[in-house]
Order: sequence, then C-alpha cells, then structure tokens
Amino acid sequence: MKLICIGRNYTEHIEELENERPEEPVVFQKPDSAILLKKQPFFIPDFSEDIHYEVEVLVKINRIGKYIDKKFAHKYYSEIGLGIDFTARDLQKKLKAKGLPWEKAKAFDGSAVVGKWIPKTEVEDINAIEFSLKKNDNIVQKGNTSHMLWKIDEIIEYVSKYFTLKIGDIIFTGTPAGVGSIIANDKLKGFIENKEMFSIIVK
Repeated sequence: MKLICIGRNYTEHIEELENERPEEPVVFQKPDSAILLKKQPFFIPDFSEDIHYEVEVLVKINRIGKYIDKKFAHKYYSEIGLGIDFTARDLQKKLKAKGLPWEKAKAFDGSAVVGKWIPKTEVEDINAIEFSLKKNDNIVQKGNTSHMLWKIDEIIEYVSKYFTLKIGDIIFTGTPAGVGSIIANDKLKGFIENKEMFSIIVK
C-alpha cells in the first residue's frame, strides 16, 4: 500500500508558509514504513530540530481504480480517518531552496500517523467535515473540508490519472492553518467533530 499526500490544499495554510497557490494539486508520497506503529510514541528524529505537526483528513481506498471520473470517485472509499503528516520543516526548507525533492523531510520512518477509521456514513457531509488537533489539551488546528481547494472526489480523480489506486491505499487530503513545532512530552490528540481519532505522545 502507499500513502498519497496532497500539499497546499487550504488557502490559509498556503499563506502561513508563504507558498504560492498551486494551479493543480501538489502531490507527494510516503512509503508504508512512514506509518507510526499503533500505541507507539513519535520519536523526534536526530536529523531535525523543527518537526511540525499537520493534521489531515484521511481516505482509505477500497477498490482498484485508474482514471477515475469524479462522479464515480465516491465508490472508491467507504471509510474516513484522521492523521498527522509530520514534517521536518527545517530540512524541508533547505531542500526546497535547492529545488530538491521533499522525501527526507516528509517520508521518514514514523512520519505518518494513521488514526481510527469510521464509516463515511457517520458524517453528514463528506465536504463539510469539522476536524481538529489538540496539543497538550489546547486546540492548535481546526479545519473543515469545505475549505479545501480540491475536494476529496476531485483529489481521487486527479491522482488516479498518475497512480493506480489499490485497496488499502491512503490519501492524506491536506492540512489547514495552524501547523507548529513539537517537543518531547507533547501529547497530540486528533478529533473528527467530537470523536477522538488518535492520541500520541512525543518522545
């Protein structure tokens, strides 16, 4: 399975990182080794001094698809989740300045938190999902999928042009504004509406 991630999908997040607004989705991947093992803490890697959290709504693909039309995209997932795209921001800035790929900053071991999955039927509108991240019981990120530049079905249509989607693949749909640094002993909890989807400790 693969993790397909969408960058710069919320306007306020684009502005906070002083990035250009893209004309089409920004796509990158993480390997399956990036998934943080269940009930394990996140260990800050020794190659970065500025790890950022980025909370994101996740979609799990449930059938094989290629060149999926947007009007049929809803048939390719039945569950949604919440996760974190951990980013070595200092390393990413250096790589971007040199025009180099981001993988070392985005795809390192443990950099992808994948929380619980819930049936998409449990949310009233897939395009208006409220979600949030708490750090040490303080809300640091709040988002709503209605603010996405590209909605979930549009993302599926777009990425399936380039990559065959397979059962178990996970799409990280982008993060809203409010990203920030973590330090040892931080506790991170993610919520879809009022439902806790994950809880992790930073070491």
